[in-house]
Amino acid sequence: EVDLEERLGELDLRSDSDVLPPTDSTPEILKRALSGLSARWKNWWIRGILTLAMISVFFLIIYLGSFMLMLLVLSIQVKCYHEIITIGYRVYHSYDLPWFRSLSWYFLLCVNYFFYGETVADYFATFVQRREQLQFLIRYHRFISFALYLTGFCMFVLSLVKKHYRLQFYMFAWTHVTLLITVTQSHLVIQNLFEGMIWFLVPISSVICNDITAYIFGFFFGRTPLIKLSPKKTWEGFIGGFFSTVVFGFIFSYFLAQHQYFVCPVEYNSETNRFVTECEPSELFQIKKYSVPPLLQAVLGWETVNMYPFQMHSIALSTFASLIGPFGGFFASGFKRAFKIKDFADTIPGHGGIMDRFDCQYLMATFVHVYITSFIRGPNPSKLLKQLLILQPEQQLSVYKTLKSHLVEKGILQPSLRG
Repeated sequence: EVDLEERLGELDLRSDSDVLPPTDSTPEILKRALSGLSARWKNWWIRGILTLAMISVFFLIIYLGSFMLMLLVLSIQVKCYHEIITIGYRVYHSYDLPWFRSLSWYFLLCVNYFFYGETVADYFATFVQRREQLQFLIRYHRFISFALYLTGFCMFVLSLVKKHYRLQFYMFAWTHVTLLITVTQSHLVIQNLFEGMIWFLVPISSVICNDITAYIFGFFFGRTPLIKLSPKKTWEGFIGGFFSTVVFGFIFSYFLAQHQYFVCPVEYNSETNRFVTECEPSELFQIKKYSVPPLLQAVLGWETVNMYPFQMHSIALSTFASLIGPFGGFFASGFKRAFKIKDFADTIPGHGGIMDRFDCQYLMATFVHVYITSFIRGPNPSKLLKQLLILQPEQQLSVYKTLKSHLVEKGILQPSLRG
């Protein structure tokens, strides 16, 4: 009998029988309708039809509101996690590992409990304050989260079997890297959404636009290979996708910036038990007049132009989506080549798995979060007030006295209020 650890030490020497077999999930009715086309054009139509269907569903979910978008993000996170874990399970022949699949899903629940608990504490403070049982969970949230993770850690140690040591630690690391990629990034997506739906829609739509336009330019004009990891990617598709995405992001931002529904921070109203998006739009979303650079005045014939300041930020977001975002796809391509698989799964005909479509989105989510915290977000009085309301009365009084003393020293309070 071949020792399992020796076999894992020679992963690069695996035979072709270890490669995950490709599958075809294309509906039969679609196959029959496209049966007369070449493989190239058949794939074009399948991808196009499914892309339009997914975009339509996405717009429907946007119409249903921010809560449905959060559920969508959570669903995509779980599916991406499942696809990556399944690859590890099959590639490393982990069928006989004790508790592996159960522990993988247990760790997913633990990490989600931690991150979403933090979100509840930040954005639902007023709601939590009214329910004593939730106050206990929020007060000791991090301790409970650590205890849950520690339980899983101990279960993993207890499950160690001598002949599977190396494989079990391979899969333990695989699980944690997958959690880092999927859960933490999806948490950032939701954080961006709370800043205003526009910070969710513009980045995601820019990545989708770049995927589509790069594919179209590459399909019709592609001649020059871009990177060896993805032989079908071309410079023509990359450059065409870049310019198309920047233009799309600029125009799309203009339409979104006109509506409170998209620009206002998403807040939970404890009185109505609903998410609300009502506010006085910030300066980012108010029309301003800008001078056109002299070089462009001759071309455009305009000396000034009226636009939203956010449109300038959209250029930065679109540029990242089209120049750096594709590297998330290249990374995924390298991952698939390393394990000799074509796609992460066969969930979407012509596209592969959910992870095949969202490999660039996770990288984009991190950039948007860093961009907001670095260049956009300032002090948030509303959020600070929610945190103050959670304090005990004597703590609130202490804060009041300290703030009053500070304002008196600054000369901000009127003399009549200095008593």
